[in-house]
Formats: sequence, C-alpha cells, structure tokens
Amino acid sequence: MAIKHYLQFSDFTLDEYEHVIERTRVIKRKFKNYEPYHPLADRTLVMVFEKNSTRTRLSFEAGMHQLGGAAIYLNTRDSQLGRGEPIEDAAQVMSRMCDVIMIRTFGQEIIDRFAAYSRVPVINGLTNEHHPCQVLADVFTYIEQRGSIQGKTVAWIGDANNMLYSWLQAAEVFGFHVNVSTPKGYDIDPQLVSPRNQRYTVFANPGDACDGVDLVTTDVWTSMGYEDENAARLKAFDGWIVDSAKMARAKADALFMHCLPAHRGEEVSAEVIDGPQSVVWNEAENRLHVQKALLEYLVLGKVS
Repeated sequence: MAIKHYLQFSDFTLDEYEHVIERTRVIKRKFKNYEPYHPLADRTLVMVFEKNSTRTRLSFEAGMHQLGGAAIYLNTRDSQLGRGEPIEDAAQVMSRMCDVIMIRTFGQEIIDRFAAYSRVPVINGLTNEHHPCQVLADVFTYIEQRGSIQGKTVAWIGDANNMLYSWLQAAEVFGFHVNVSTPKGYDIDPQLVSPRNQRYTVFANPGDACDGVDLVTTDVWTSMGYEDENAARLKAFDGWIVDSAKMARAKADALFMHCLPAHRGEEVSAEVIDGPQSVVWNEAENRLHVQKALLEYLVLGKVS
C-alpha cells in the first residue's frame, strides 16, 4: 500500500473512516474481552513530543503495546531536533528505523514537512491548527452512544482552536452541521476552513448555538502556547461557559463532550461535565481504541 499519512481530518474519505470505525468496534470488543490481538508484532511506533501530553502519550503508547508492537518516546528537548537538526533530515533518518511515527508539535507546517520526507506513515498527535485523532474519538463516541452522526447538529462553544477546525472538517466528511459560537476576537480563521464548507453556522450568543443540538462540546479557553493570554482570555470568554442553562436548550438526549483536561467553573460547569449527559470519560478511553484502529490501517491497510 502507498504511504498514507494522517495529518488532518480531511485526509481520509468517508469509506476509510467507516472502515476505521468498524475496526475500532472490533478492537475495543477484543480489549474488553481480554482477547489478545497482536497484528503489529515486531512493528515500532516512534512518538515525537514537542508539546506536553497525558492522553496522547498514554493512548498511543498503550495502544501500540496492546497491538503487539513497541512504542518509543522522544521529546524534542532530548533529541537532535531540539538542537536544530533540520526536520527533513530527522524524518529521513527516523522513518528508516521504525514503521509509523506520531508527532505532537506546534505549527502544522512542521508535521507537513516531516511527512513529505518520511518513508512511513505520519500521524498528527496535535498541532496548533488540527487535532484529528481527538475528533475521530469524539465522532466514534457519538456513534457508539447515539448511532449515525449524519444529519445531526453539534454545538461548539469557545475558542476557534485546533479542535474546532477538525470538527469542521469532520462535518464535511460525515455530513453533519456545526453551530459555532466564539467570543469576539477569537473567531474562525477563514484560512483554516475550506471555502466550500457549508456545514457550519456562526452564532454571536453561545446559548443560541445550543438550541436543539444533539451534542455540545468545548475546550479549554487557553490552549498550550497561549498561556501569556490567559488573563485576557478569561475576561473575553465570560459567558461562554457550558452550564446547565445551555445544555437545557439542547435536545433532551444531547451529549456533552470535552477533550480534556477541563477547568470546572471556566469553560464548563461541574454539574455538566460530571452530569448524566457527559460522556467525557468514554470519549477519553476511545482515544485508545480509535488510534489502535488507525495504526492498524496505516501500517497494514484494510484488514478484516
């Protein structure tokens, strides 16, 4: 199979996602039943981290071990990348010594350049612009809980960040709609959205964005790399908390999601994230399972 990368959500077709989702179901069922499944025996995943992580490292590392392979952790501070080695050189060397590479970094152009020189699949573990693995887990979680997401409406409340841009791409692939509400000055960057994307509507009032939706989701107000803006963001985002009043405007069976870590009392209230509509813990666990299916597909192609 030709080398296939996963750098943003739009890299896969609906057919590919349907395969990955079905494989996620199978792989998760095996995991829950304690059935060993080692299709990636003797294969190696290299994980390159320039940004700190809990869920990304744990889910990829545990997932690769559960698939029978090995996972190697590299932090750019402890490698030649942190000492100025060109990304193109690092990609050519690393990809000759492993079978798949996951990178969690800042600018999307870094991972794009790396993939262009890699001989093995490269996975985006998070960049400033995109977070496809998390949204893949979120979409799977919705399907697992409620069935098809096609034709549904998702409310995004908060910052126009990497999560939102991946949600907007997912809406195009799966055929659902996104209601977007961001504070003034933290709006969607049109350069990060396809001009053909008609799958979203912008709302000035976050409560209005929640009217009749099937899923409400949010993220921290200050993402990694923007910590010096924290005080200004706390002021600007006042009123954008996902609380019981906003959830009450969604459908009665609407779900709440958050990619975590969460700050109760800021972007989400405790009664929502810890309440009966919240599926954040299922969502977090499903990172493990969708990424195992993703690794299987990128390394081995379609298997049944």
